Amino acid sequence: IPNAVANELKAKKHLGIHTEMFTETMVDLIECGAVDNSRKGFCDGYSVASFTMGSQRLYDFLHNNPTVLFKSCTFSNDPWTIAKNNKFVSINATLEIDLTGQCCSESVGHVQFSGSAETVQGSQMSPGGKSILAMHATYTDREGKLRSKIVPFLAKGAVVTTSRNDVDYVVTEYGIAKLWGRSLKERARALISIAHPDFRPMLAEEYEKRFGRPLD
Repeated sequence: IPNAVANELKAKKHLGIHTEMFTETMVDLIECGAVDNSRKGFCDGYSVASFTMGSQRLYDFLHNNPTVLFKSCTFSNDPWTIAKNNKFVSINATLEIDLTGQCCSESVGHVQFSGSAETVQGSQMSPGGKSILAMHATYTDREGKLRSKIVPFLAKGAVVTTSRNDVDYVVTEYGIAKLWGRSLKERARALISIAHPDFRPMLAEEYEKRFGRPLD
């Protein structure tokens, strides 16, 4: 997802980087002039990151580069640090989201996977900031069966990484659902609209059970 997003930002100007992982396409954004870190409002002139992984080209770019500032995760991921940036936009993936907007990004059932909520929180405190949760609408399980990531209820043992009160935008290949400030019914309708079409009838049935009326 970070690489896909970066490829779409090359026509922008005066972007800034404050991230946990510095990726290959961030080099592209800097070299094409989209990123100059001039208007961040915090650590102006620097791309801030905690770690990196990639090609030799990436490492050569970062080696002794005075414009890239590597700090610990306790600094880069601190919501209060993030909030010092102007118009901070966080883009995170999630593994599963229920119809109320609760997101699980840390576990597959009981099994620890990954995930972090700090950038979501930091973006909300940033002047003009917003958060985006981007994901595929489906996944294929170990038996080769297609499953929806938008579900009536999170899986047993799932960790709520991002509470429904903190979720702003959710994006799949089928569209965008803005959840911030919406009622539970509105959230459910918005999420069903960006689910895979094969799973919308099941989700609509759950909507009717939960709210006592058919999906509009």
